[in-house]
Amino acid sequence: MTEEEDVTALAHFEAEPEKSRGTRVAVWTTILVALLAFGYAGTAWYLQDKVPNNTTVAGVPIGGLSAPEAAERLDANLGSLDDDPLQLALADRTATIIPASVGLGLDVEATVDSLTSFSLDPRMLWAHLQGAGDVDPVSTVDEDALRVALESLRPELEIEPVEGQIVFADGVAQVTDAADGVHIDLENAVPTIVETWLTDSEPIELPTTTVEPAVGQDAVDAAVRDIVEPLTAGPVNVTVGEINQDLSVADITAAAVVEPVDGVFQLRLDGQALRTRLAELQPDLSNDGKDARILIQNGVPAIIPSEAGQAIDVDGLATAVADAALSGTRSATVGLADAEAEFTTEEAQALGVAQEVSVFSTPLTSDDVRTQNLINGTRIINNTLVKPGETFSLIRALGPVTEARGFVSSGVVENGFYSHAVGGGLSQLSTTTYNAAYFAGMDLVEHKPHSRWFSRYPEGREATMWVPSVDMKFKNSTPYGVLVQAWVEGGRVWVRFWSTPYFRVETNTSARYNITQPQTVYNSDPECLPESGGQSGFSVKVTRWRYLDGAQFDTESWNWTYSPWNNVVCGTAP
Repeated sequence: MTEEEDVTALAHFEAEPEKSRGTRVAVWTTILVALLAFGYAGTAWYLQDKVPNNTTVAGVPIGGLSAPEAAERLDANLGSLDDDPLQLALADRTATIIPASVGLGLDVEATVDSLTSFSLDPRMLWAHLQGAGDVDPVSTVDEDALRVALESLRPELEIEPVEGQIVFADGVAQVTDAADGVHIDLENAVPTIVETWLTDSEPIELPTTTVEPAVGQDAVDAAVRDIVEPLTAGPVNVTVGEINQDLSVADITAAAVVEPVDGVFQLRLDGQALRTRLAELQPDLSNDGKDARILIQNGVPAIIPSEAGQAIDVDGLATAVADAALSGTRSATVGLADAEAEFTTEEAQALGVAQEVSVFSTPLTSDDVRTQNLINGTRIINNTLVKPGETFSLIRALGPVTEARGFVSSGVVENGFYSHAVGGGLSQLSTTTYNAAYFAGMDLVEHKPHSRWFSRYPEGREATMWVPSVDMKFKNSTPYGVLVQAWVEGGRVWVRFWSTPYFRVETNTSARYNITQPQTVYNSDPECLPESGGQSGFSVKVTRWRYLDGAQFDTESWNWTYSPWNNVVCGTAP
């Protein structure tokens, strides 16, 4: 054996023990790790059915309890909370929901499982050894139902933004500062409620979003500086030709509106209002056009032509006054422009008021005082023009029924008894006008027959009037104007309608039915007037057919019951 061979043999001899030791170390290491793992797993398995010590869920201590015991304790303490109202808060407003109604409840099984299930997670083993402390409960929820519930609470909880506003009152600007609104942040509110409803004190603060007003405070401040302060600095002198007239701050602001446009306030002046005020201060400036009129002349309708005038240009006036105020010059010059009438001759001619379309009359009584009211009433409503689409109201047409306007006290039927009142007898004008409208084919908007029948009126086709509650109204539903002609003549009250024929009318009144006999009644009113009575009461039905262009347009029917004319004895019943 050479020296070289000896060295090689020695190396082999020395290396063999080193390799054996490494293998042994590896084996023992593996065995040790396996033992540790087995011990770790065994410990985890041993502890799996116990809740870690020092564990609380929503304030309920369950540490060291078995899974069934922990579940029983949680259910006893928290299981019924889903039926209790849950208070929610947004800013300083509160509202409640019932958790169960939105599927919100404690998931006892999932909560306990999260603490007792077998797990190799070292944090779980650490929790068993050191205590888990406060643990969040696991909740169930129907998120869609919860969103719907929160949506329904928006009006109750949310604070809407306050829009900046500027209005004028008695020459002084009333400024409303802008303010942000507060709304529910719906997407974040759902998880917030789910996570905190069992653990946080009530009310649960909902997450919010800020809603800015369309017109912010910067715009309000700018408007006060650039519009309000210059506008209210003093009067503006207006020159029209040779006339000079100051408009006061109150005059100007009464016609002023400061309104937002695209988030910025702008001034708008009502030129018509300014012109009206100037005309009040300087009557010489009022020379508007005159409207056409349709009047009865020589027994037939005649058109009184409209007239053009000269008036201040309202748009130019508004612009000039605004410029004078905002620029600080406080002096405005405006010119005159042609002023057309609002109702022109051509418009009057187009109404077709040319032919008699209906006429009706009713006989007067022997009461001269009552007749005076009818003469006065027909004079007032005579020449009333009812344009297409307009509704005629007899109370409105007559105006105040007062002695100052020529009306006197006469007999009326009030609450079924005979009495006196200013304007007594005007129900005859109402009945006569009603029948003229009836046969002219007008829409019969409002009427009420008398409580007792008067032989001077057609049965069922008459209308009483009592200011202000009982009116007689009709609507002109034709494309033509209607001119009302009314007068007293030949012992009768007359009403004639002038227009262009449109509807053809047919009518029928039924025979009387439900006949009732008079009785003796007592009236304790101090102003009672005795009545002898005698006429029977009855019911009647009235039907009207309207035809247009040869075809039936509509049918209307009215039923009315009249009371008998009882024997009235003044005083209390014996």
